[in-house]
Amino acid sequence: MSNIKRLSVGLAALTLAATGTLVACSSADSSSSGSSSSSKAAGDSASGAEPMPNPYLAAEKFGITHIDSAQSDSFPAAPPRGTFHIDPAAMPRVPGGPVNIMTLASPNPDYWWVSSTSGPRYVDVSGGGFKEVASMDTPGIPPIPTAALDQVLNQQYTDTGQIEAAIAQDWPGQNWQRLINGVYGLVDKDNHLYYINQNSELFVFGLKDKNNPADGIQVVAQRDLKPLLSTAGTSLGIPENIVGLSMTYDGHLIALASRALFVFNRDLTGDAVQLRIGDDETISNSMAVDPDGGLYFASDKIMRKVVWKDGRLSTEESDGAWSSPYDFGRQPPAVKFGTGTGSTPTLMGFGEDSDQLVVITDGADHMKLVAFWRNKIPEGFAQKPDAESNRIADQIVVTAGLPEPLPEFVQSEQSVVASGYGAFVVQNIGEGGSPDRLVDVLANGPVAVPPHGMQRFEWDPQEHRWTSVWARGDVVSTSMVPAVSSGAGVVFVNGYSKADGWEVTGLDWKTGETVHRTIFGQSNLGNGAYALIEAFPNGDLLFNSVGGPFRAKIAGK
Repeated sequence: MSNIKRLSVGLAALTLAATGTLVACSSADSSSSGSSSSSKAAGDSASGAEPMPNPYLAAEKFGITHIDSAQSDSFPAAPPRGTFHIDPAAMPRVPGGPVNIMTLASPNPDYWWVSSTSGPRYVDVSGGGFKEVASMDTPGIPPIPTAALDQVLNQQYTDTGQIEAAIAQDWPGQNWQRLINGVYGLVDKDNHLYYINQNSELFVFGLKDKNNPADGIQVVAQRDLKPLLSTAGTSLGIPENIVGLSMTYDGHLIALASRALFVFNRDLTGDAVQLRIGDDETISNSMAVDPDGGLYFASDKIMRKVVWKDGRLSTEESDGAWSSPYDFGRQPPAVKFGTGTGSTPTLMGFGEDSDQLVVITDGADHMKLVAFWRNKIPEGFAQKPDAESNRIADQIVVTAGLPEPLPEFVQSEQSVVASGYGAFVVQNIGEGGSPDRLVDVLANGPVAVPPHGMQRFEWDPQEHRWTSVWARGDVVSTSMVPAVSSGAGVVFVNGYSKADGWEVTGLDWKTGETVHRTIFGQSNLGNGAYALIEAFPNGDLLFNSVGGPFRAKIAGK
């Protein structure tokens, strides 16, 4: 990080070392604000514009995993600053899991969908409430009853063997592949939830009676995608499977597989338009989509833009498509899947004169934040040193605020959080690790030493380069996807400490100062388990717990 440049846009660039000591960056124009709480929102840097809403999704925000089609992990609601103590067992909860990867808005703001590994749920959130009104078990997958789910989650463990034994006894036959169920869902403008199970079966769920949700959920359409998939194993040691769903801006469903891309009519009728990538590659995360048909996804070796145009998937440069290699490495021992990026690509830069980028973290042992030119490479742009191609606008090593010597791995399984030209990444690799990520995600924190470290960067559109704004080597983020409140100017993570147990920690977007803590204590319901941090319009947290989402009522406290 020897070439970190001081930002000149008034950001208080502070580094918080692993000791917890604030260290001001060495620049004459630094303006650390210490204990003050910023009242400005995130995302007010030079790029300005927000991603264009997708008219075929249920809502501008929370219609899809990672919140919008750009996969920004940015929402407008503003949870309050301060410290709050919440007993998860006392909050209104919709049981499900063990992973509730996304809670999705419906077109009616009084209701939300839950895309759980247990199956779809429909929830009434009106009047500050949170009450299940309809549910269905995941078709084709044996359910885990709520009593069995809670039997495992209500215990305290001292080693991974105890967790393995509890899962074997109460969740027989369950392993990390169960995490695939509902992992990347979306809700369309007609209030249909699109859902993939671990058998690569695609379901479209809807209400039996749109005027009476309590009548229940039904399967509106379904399609077995296995005939479209390769039977060869992937680098993850499993057959090819569906890893992500999204929606084009002209209303076509996109399914991304380990080595292929498919486009369907929204009602799943007709033939799939398809494109395959190399047999030596594996895709393990979802994709970002732009309004002009650009589809952005990364294998464990190559970042791609494919263009949906005139009913076909184009890889032609004349249509705006491109591909670029990036650095990859080894399989870390915990949380992360695969040797390449752990990120779903995130779009950044939406103004007419903006630097338009797509960003990921790479697979190097000490990961880098990598920005690719999304569209035309600027005239005269010279390839950056050590970059794999001139499609890479810039890349910068992530230290996550950790002291030298850095640990063996500084890596992430989470997408890059973006607001304006700002980017935020977390370090997910702790000292423990189990080959079964389901065991891993329950052990990380209470049993194994949790991962520490996170860092905020800013893109400089004049210099076409990343700069580091602040880093926190003392804060924990285990496996939950961080998200930023653009309204509050706070980025939120989920972590664990022996002293306070599980909590949601909020860091000021500009300074990195801790400005929010919702402390859940030792209850395993405080573990977000690969899910997403969200918030209701009134500022309550929507916490996607390992035991089912619940409403953490902090607004007005």
